[in-house]
Amino acid sequence: MPVKLSKEFLKKLRNIKAKRARIVIDHIIRHGHITTEELESKYGYAHAPRAARDVREQGVPLETFSVKNSTGRSIAAYKFGDLSQITKGKLGGRSAFSKDFKKCIINANSSKCCVCYDDFEERYLQIDHKIPYEVAGDDNTEERKLDDYMAICGSCNRAKSWSCEHCNNWHNEKDIEVCKKCYWANPTSYEHIALRQIRRLDVVWSDSETLDYDALKTIAFSSSDNMPSFVKKVLKKYLNNNH
Repeated sequence: MPVKLSKEFLKKLRNIKAKRARIVIDHIIRHGHITTEELESKYGYAHAPRAARDVREQGVPLETFSVKNSTGRSIAAYKFGDLSQITKGKLGGRSAFSKDFKKCIINANSSKCCVCYDDFEERYLQIDHKIPYEVAGDDNTEERKLDDYMAICGSCNRAKSWSCEHCNNWHNEKDIEVCKKCYWANPTSYEHIALRQIRRLDVVWSDSETLDYDALKTIAFSSSDNMPSFVKKVLKKYLNNNH
């Protein structure tokens, strides 16, 4: 059933222009909630949590709950949360980065992704909040510090989004200090990944290096190993031989 909202609040919601967030908001206003099935079948969004996150990034609280889909299977659905608890006390979400600010971030990292360290053209790098926007917000847009952001490639950004969306701190505690100790905030010095005791190394072979990758893959295949397991064995052997 349609959601009853004050004219003033409804007007604020209508001012949100981001396409994906706009679609989710309009659907919830009309129907009371939106399911992951509707997001995929009706609007073509296969990654429903990303669409929901877009709405939350606009400052609109959403609650996740379970419903039955057309085949009777339990799936997730989203509805407005407590609208009195608007994120950071405002609507409209994060502010856009200026071209000059983006260039400063990219130049500071020598046009490399800060997670996988591969080289990218400027257009393929995205500016990312080291501490997720959903946790720390983005209030001081006039006093942004370069150290609070990093340049990452689209693939690593998607991996970070998935990891954060499955982190209890991201959903509930929203403790900035916890995020600071996470891999996704500082890949070179961290204590956990989304609260789990994990160590991660993202390695990309590019250009002529792909020949090395292909050679490793051939040897791994002949040993009936997958690539991650084989590379770990090679590194372990190297460590044992040098210690």
